[in-house]
Amino acid sequence: MGILKFLKRYLFVTYLGLIEPFREIIAHRYLLLLLAKRDIYSRTSGTILGSSWLLLQPALQVVGFWFLLDIVLKVKFKIADTELAFASYFVIGILPWLFISEILMRSLSVLTEYGSLYQRSIFPIAILPLLPLSLSTLLYLIIFIITVIFVTGINAIGWAILTIMLIMFWLIPFCYLLSIIGLFLKDIAQFFPFLITLVMYLTPIMYTPSLLPTSMSWILIFNPIADMMALIHAAFLPNLTWEWINIWRPLGIWLILLGPAWALFRRAEPHVREML
Repeated sequence: MGILKFLKRYLFVTYLGLIEPFREIIAHRYLLLLLAKRDIYSRTSGTILGSSWLLLQPALQVVGFWFLLDIVLKVKFKIADTELAFASYFVIGILPWLFISEILMRSLSVLTEYGSLYQRSIFPIAILPLLPLSLSTLLYLIIFIITVIFVTGINAIGWAILTIMLIMFWLIPFCYLLSIIGLFLKDIAQFFPFLITLVMYLTPIMYTPSLLPTSMSWILIFNPIADMMALIHAAFLPNLTWEWINIWRPLGIWLILLGPAWALFRRAEPHVREML
């Protein structure tokens, strides 16, 4: 009976973790839009190109990577007797990674960054972790679509949209979890950039999974981003394959964290103002 009661409660919390963030978005959509505009202005204020820089910065990174790998180094690799430009493999992977890492990094400090808004007044704090998620989704969706068109053609636009949107859904529990951790355990902000860099090196973005030594292949099992990269590369590049486990591992982690992340945020919410 205790196990059944726990499972019932866990499923209910998971349901709340799935539904409540979108209810917050709908209920406070105009406030979220206003905060997004303020965020864009604060990040690009005083520049000549203004908000265009938010698109240009990752776009210029893509151009730089393409020039180095495809024009200068001319790196290529073979998959099933088909020669592929490594620049295409790298760019298709690095953009979703930049999307993920930017959201995770900003989630750590979002409650502190906007503390002045809710410190002494009533404010829907639950929308703040969704702010970097919403803005980054819009920006990287545009950049990824343009990149995919150049790499694979216009027919892959639908897959590009689906890729960014699925990553956005997957990141929701991480946004709530990291926002609380970043506020209450400030030391994590000093360690997290190193952790993000380490995960990038342990993810097949700058190399193919086959190049990883056999003795280190276990790393891919415990890295859900590696599973996501396998799916992304297989969706856009020919002869690259994926397995069902590449879906089940990230999905399982998402389902495990979805309810607890939301419950932790709600329980910590009354104490958020005290930390400031």
